[in-house]
Amino acid sequence: MNIALIGYGKMGKAIHEIAKERGHEAVLIIDADNLSDLTPENIRKADVAIEFTSPHTAYNNVKFCLENKVPVVCGSTGWLDKLDEMKALATEKQTGLIVASNFSVGVNIFFEVNKRLAQLMNGQSNYEVTLKEIHHTAKKDAPSGTAISLAEQVLEELGRKDKWVNEESAQPGDLSIISERIDPAPGTHFVKYSSAIDDIEIIHTAHNRTGFALGAVLAAEFLKNKVGFFGMKEVLNL
Repeated sequence: MNIALIGYGKMGKAIHEIAKERGHEAVLIIDADNLSDLTPENIRKADVAIEFTSPHTAYNNVKFCLENKVPVVCGSTGWLDKLDEMKALATEKQTGLIVASNFSVGVNIFFEVNKRLAQLMNGQSNYEVTLKEIHHTAKKDAPSGTAISLAEQVLEELGRKDKWVNEESAQPGDLSIISERIDPAPGTHFVKYSSAIDDIEIIHTAHNRTGFALGAVLAAEFLKNKVGFFGMKEVLNL
């Protein structure tokens, strides 16, 4: 499979290595130094594009790929207020789109555990829930996209919480997300339910970027020749 890599930082390089190991070729690599190479002619050489850049550039990159009928896997967060527009564009152009806050196989299993735990805790009002995420100091957004996904799952299942806030809060309806930036942490996420009697906590700790990179390549393999919007739940058949 021919892949276009849009964004060639640490994550892009890790994806490239995994893609090569799985027999794929990067026919286009775009970084800050060669943005002029992102042309319709060049992007159309790819079967799938994988986009890992920043909140400020992701929307335009995704739109560019879809307009050129190249399916795109996007791991950039911070632009998802425009996701519905991109879903519609993917359908209009008869191509595919996968957007995920986290491509790790383990994290996506963790998401399913989180949803089930929140369902079980919905009737247990004596438990207070908090989230915490720890990442390296180079991470540009806080809270992480993964933490936001976890929080939104909790809000969907837990009737006593109204919204998430990125701080400690004493307001009963607030779901607190605590963000810490410590090197060299690739990413750790905690969901903790506390009562006067006991605590229940689930934790996912990434040891390196390999799991994220593998998931992104698996998503690209899944997306080839598909039309519409998909998530990692479909990729991993969860």
